[in-house]
Amino acid sequence: CVIVELPFSLVPLFTSSSFPRSSPSPISSLHFPRVDLVHKASNQMVGGGVIQQILRRKLHSQSVATPVLSWFSSKKAHVDADSSGVRAFALLGAGVTGLLSFSTVASADEAEHGLACPDYPWPHDGILSSYDHASIRRGHQVYQQVCASCHSMSLISYRDLVGVAYTEEEAKAMAAEVEVVDGPNDEGEMFTRPGKLSDRLPQPYANESAARFANGGAYPPDLSLITKARHNGQNYVFALLTGYRDPPAGISIREGLHYNPYFPGGAIAMPKMLNDEAVEYEDGVPATEAQMGKDVVSFLSWAAEPEMEERKLMGFKWIFLLSLALLQAAYYRRLKWSVLKSRKLVLDVVN
Repeated sequence: CVIVELPFSLVPLFTSSSFPRSSPSPISSLHFPRVDLVHKASNQMVGGGVIQQILRRKLHSQSVATPVLSWFSSKKAHVDADSSGVRAFALLGAGVTGLLSFSTVASADEAEHGLACPDYPWPHDGILSSYDHASIRRGHQVYQQVCASCHSMSLISYRDLVGVAYTEEEAKAMAAEVEVVDGPNDEGEMFTRPGKLSDRLPQPYANESAARFANGGAYPPDLSLITKARHNGQNYVFALLTGYRDPPAGISIREGLHYNPYFPGGAIAMPKMLNDEAVEYEDGVPATEAQMGKDVVSFLSWAAEPEMEERKLMGFKWIFLLSLALLQAAYYRRLKWSVLKSRKLVLDVVN
């Protein structure tokens, strides 16, 4: 006995209900058991063939899809392995390129801007720190005896030194030692007179052309704002003044220039000016090279920012007053909002 389960959609095709009832068959009333068995067997064979065809198609599609999927997965694995190797190689190449470019930029920056200056603990760099006025006076002495022969300070007057490094009498006596060209007079002619407090510090050259001619084509810059005009100004000026040394092997310096690694390019026209005991300080401090460099940088820092102490003092006063105002505002806010924050709301849910 063979039992075949047909799909629900195929049952009407092989049942007697598919024939129209209006035209009954002439032999429908006769009973032929043999014919019924043959009919049933034929129906079972037809249904089994359909099912076999369906199963055969399904198995064929699976057998075809399996090698295709395996080929695609193996191909994808090879591609992933190759892409991971290429990605690692690309990252390695990018790292090497970045390292080489960074070293190239660093060397080019050092050649263009000079060697990086160390940071020195200047006593006036603190938030509430002030200038060392004794150092400013010694720095002015170094400027007068060493730097003033080539560099000017056109923005500083003698009266600016009063109360900072000298008394008024000392500043007047210092200004009177200088002959200043003034005029014209009543006859239309220029004349010379002793200097006074309102006069600026004297300039070593009449104009830029005279300065370049006297220094082999190099122009000595004005030092009034030099610590603000140079990057890392105070440290740069100190390192430049104390950084002269012999050129290393393989570096040749043109005649008339001097090697200084902190100067852009390494070759500077200014010779080494600070030497031990080159200046005799009035207060008896040993005039070493580092001490003179520190004092003249303090003087130049004050010249570039003479209002620093007043600005810091005013800022401290304003911060103190604003702190008091903040406390008063906080108390007033708490006083006014305490009534609203502490009140209790009662809801009458009954009514």
